[in-house]
Formats: sequence, C-alpha cells, structure tokens
Amino acid sequence: MNASLSGKVAIVTGSTQGLGADIARVLSASGAHVVVVGRNKDAGHALVWELTERPGVKAIYCEVDIEQDEQIDQCVKTTLERFGRIDILVNNACIYTDQGIASTREQWHQTLGVNLISAAIFSQKVLPHMLRGSVIVNLGSVGGKFGSAGRALYPASKAAMLQLTRSMAVTVAPQGIRVVAVSPAWTWSPSVESLSEGSRAHADAVAAPLHPLGRVGDGAEVGNAVAFVCSDAASWITGADIPVDGGYSALGPDQGVSPRVWFSRANESK
Repeated sequence: MNASLSGKVAIVTGSTQGLGADIARVLSASGAHVVVVGRNKDAGHALVWELTERPGVKAIYCEVDIEQDEQIDQCVKTTLERFGRIDILVNNACIYTDQGIASTREQWHQTLGVNLISAAIFSQKVLPHMLRGSVIVNLGSVGGKFGSAGRALYPASKAAMLQLTRSMAVTVAPQGIRVVAVSPAWTWSPSVESLSEGSRAHADAVAAPLHPLGRVGDGAEVGNAVAFVCSDAASWITGADIPVDGGYSALGPDQGVSPRVWFSRANESK
C-alpha cells in the first residue's frame, strides 16, 4: 500500500489557518507540493515558510477570494506556471455565518457562495488540467447529515457539498479522476478554541458525550484522512463520504445508551 504523495501538487483552499492549514501540513509531510490559498497574506506566507523548511518539498501562497472567478483563474495559472501540474484540489474554505431560519437572503447567498458554489467553480477550473489519477476532496461535515436547531445555512451548504461530491464523482470517473468527501465532527480549530476559551480539556469534556472516542478531533487526523484518499492507496474510492468524527455519526439521538439508562437518569433527577 502506497500512501505517498511525493511529487504531487495540491491546492488547498482556506488553508491559511485552522483545519485547512493542518491539511496542508499533512499533505506536505506526505511529499506533496502545496498551494496555500486564502485571504490572510501574512498567515499564508508564514505557512509557506514553515512547509518549505522540509527538504524537497515546495509551497507557494496564492491570495484568493474564492468568490471571484478571475482570482481562481490566476491561482490555477500561477500553479501551472510554478509546478506544471495539478493533482489534488481540497475544497476546504467555508464560513459559519448562520442565524438559522432568521438568516437574510444576503446571508444565504454569501454562505452558499463560499461553502458550495466556489468549491464547484474551483473544481470546474482545475479539472481541464487534471490527469488520470487526480483527486478532488470536498470537506463535508457531520453538520450536513443531521438536524441542527437554530442553524440552517452551514448545515445546508455541507449537505449540498456531499451531494455535489456524488454527482461530480460519477461525472469525472470516466476520466480516471476521483472525487471524495471527508466529513469531520468537532475538531480543535479556532472556532472550538474560542468556544472553550482556549482549554482543550474543556473542549474534550464537552465533546465526550457526543463522540464515542471521548474528545474533539485534531486537524492532523482530518489531514491524514485527506492524504489517504488522495493517495494511490485509495484508488478504488470515489463518490464516498469518509467520516472522520470519533464515532459521532454512529450515535443516534439516544447517544448510544439504552432507554433503561435514560429512565434511570430521569428517575435520579426527580
């Protein structure tokens, strides 16, 4: 089994921070040359500096607003000029603005524009340059699989991303190109770090009842799954969603315990 990405060229959107940066790090450690895509120029250049400290691995930064087609075109052009190929696209960029059913039309358009439509357009732009064996990875989420009170935009965008993955996969399969979704659950990231006030122990404690493995995930664990599906070791996988969620999606609303336990808890609280 060969999970090496040596010599491959990967574009990772939204990779100047958080999960995207962690994915970029794992792809780089697996031997891929990485194009860091985002709007934070300082963070982008800092990550490129970090990645290129590894001998034999190259990285560049492209400042891109993924809602602007001409900026995507320029990123694709720059990548081809620098590396001569594109083997991997990771559609990771997303925003979390969500006021549920109270969200405005503008907020709907903005979230779907970033989380879904830009992923489709970026894929459209790179596909003509991809050869047999290339891979597109779309970041899904457990949020796109279950109901979520008080939210609408983000879950809808991620549910649509999973469907986009299936449709794209069967469309480009005759070209020998694979499309796979990777869906994390709660992952240590800027948003979770903020909610937990910087305490990983607190985040793990809050997450434990919802994740059978008893903690939030690490970005590198999601990155490892992305690297695997991009490798030749996953050459027979396409159109699928790979859950990287600590068992989150294996639980039902009963959190994996029987009615006897729920009644026992209710009786104890009387």
